[in-house]
Amino acid sequence: MCIFCDIIHHEIPSKVVYEDDQVLAILDIAQVTKGHTLVMPKKHVENLLECDDETAAHLIQVVKKLAVQIQARTGAAAINILNNNGELAGQTVKHLHFHIIPRYNENDAFVCEFKESEKQDLDEVLALIQ
Repeated sequence: MCIFCDIIHHEIPSKVVYEDDQVLAILDIAQVTKGHTLVMPKKHVENLLECDDETAAHLIQVVKKLAVQIQARTGAAAINILNNNGELAGQTVKHLHFHIIPRYNENDAFVCEFKESEKQDLDEVLALIQ
């Protein structure tokens, strides 16, 4: 069984930040920074790539609304909005969810790092993905 589905059905207690008929947002039990929130559709779908457009559109509207609210109320300097699709990308729960992570300073507990990879031929990459 999916732990997020258990939370959605209120079989596991959570700290609900927002709820409507399609979406549930809760505080992450492992707060990376104060206000770290998870936003998920109530419909079980593994990841964003498998999500129907209507659910995805509503979900991202809620993510935006909550990100604005959380930043304003916590006084965070910035917000990271993170979604992982697949185990290699860091997805640990196979239920679509977004992380809203308030950022307070460069030394808080969240690290997102982009490293330079080998040079790519952008024309080849473009031809591949179009």
